[in-house]
Amino acid sequence: MITLSVNVTKIDKTALVDGKNGKYLSLCLFENKKGIDSYGNAGFCTQDLGKERREKGEKGEILGNYKVIVPRHQQAPMQSQPQNNSWADDEDSRVPF
Repeated sequence: MITLSVNVTKIDKTALVDGKNGKYLSLCLFENKKGIDSYGNAGFCTQDLGKERREKGEKGEILGNYKVIVPRHQQAPMQSQPQNNSWADDEDSRVPF
């Protein structure tokens, strides 16, 4: 999961795009060059101003930061258990759980 915090007061409303179901805000995510910062942020987001403005050299305002949240059960990979081949291979001799 990725969480994103945006300062909505910095949004350039002229770059919002009218769509079938409302107005849309396009964002771009960039990773921090030095990795995760002291607040746990993996990167920042900017507003995408559109191809025409981007080609003119305009850059979108930095609107906020994002964090990558890893579910607790996925944080550390399970270590594989060593194979114990000392017991018989027939089904009746194995522990059923």
